[in-house]
Amino acid sequence: MSFAERISFGSDDGVSSRRRRLFGISVGLVYLVFPVGEIVLGVLTGARAFWAGVLLVAFVTSFLSTVLSPRSMEEASPWTLPLLVLTSVLGIVGALVFGGSWLSLPVYTVVLYGFALPAAWALGAMLVNLLAVIAAGVINGSETEGLIVLVLQVVTLGILFIGVRNTRVLSYKLRLAQDEVARLAATEERLRIARDLHDLLGHSLSLIVLKSELAGRLAEEPAQVRQELGDIESVARKALLEVREAVTGYRQRSLAEEIDNARVVLAAAGVRPEVRVSGTPLPSLLDGLFGWTVREGITNVVRHARASRCEIKMTFDGGTATLEIMDDGGGESGPYQMGSGLRGLTERVSGAGGTVTAGPEPGGGHLLRVLVPAGVCA
Repeated sequence: MSFAERISFGSDDGVSSRRRRLFGISVGLVYLVFPVGEIVLGVLTGARAFWAGVLLVAFVTSFLSTVLSPRSMEEASPWTLPLLVLTSVLGIVGALVFGGSWLSLPVYTVVLYGFALPAAWALGAMLVNLLAVIAAGVINGSETEGLIVLVLQVVTLGILFIGVRNTRVLSYKLRLAQDEVARLAATEERLRIARDLHDLLGHSLSLIVLKSELAGRLAEEPAQVRQELGDIESVARKALLEVREAVTGYRQRSLAEEIDNARVVLAAAGVRPEVRVSGTPLPSLLDGLFGWTVREGITNVVRHARASRCEIKMTFDGGTATLEIMDDGGGESGPYQMGSGLRGLTERVSGAGGTVTAGPEPGGGHLLRVLVPAGVCA
């Protein structure tokens, strides 16, 4: 990052921020009435008055241009630093040449340092201006009391506006951090919705496919066909309701409900279900998590396992909770690959501090095991 990119006056409000800066600085320029008074009232005459007027106009123009040069804290202007140097030179020259009320010009540039420069650079520039004010006061024979006041103004205003700039920079960074948090939250919510929709639709649509195939095989028996078609309609309506609930975040995965659904789906697919549940009742966190596990596991059994039997086994002793879904199928040909549903389930379980194991067993069939440690169960 170049030095010019590190200097800035405003916030990220663009034009409105520049207008606020201009208004605030314009109010402060009222103290230039004293140098103007020396020209108007004849304290300075002849060539000195002329050049004093030229220098004052140049100083005010350069000063305001420096203030307005950056568009925002993200867009530092390459003109800011040269204008700042020019303003400093004009202020020091005015103080050295004319003395008196012109000693206030370096005080204005100290305000610019506090806003425009990093703290270390601002302190260094403030020290240079402090020495210039002292030298100008000594050269022009200024009163000691007035010179002390100006020295105190240089120090106090410099430190004050360095603090103001640091506060504004921190506020700006905080807004950026808040925006990033909001963006990440929105991204996480989109991922949650996508994951829920996959789990919900994958399960329900698998059942619809099975029912449709069965209805085709029973085409010669109208009564059974009507029953299967009614089941298809019921499942489709339920899938639509679950999608709506998932989008609004109201859907709660119940293990008992999902086990009942699993029995229906497995029976429709010609797979004999076996359910074994032991131990104490599950906490709500685990009940929902294991509900999702049963839904995803049974969907995979129906889609890919080609099994005749599927066992769902859940144990919870108040410390460690374990859920296993085992089938005796041969599965699809080719190497085993974890699909998007299992990856989504792994994210859920990992977020709860648990682990997921999935894949073919040495003796045949497939196993999905979810284990959640005691710390999460408490």
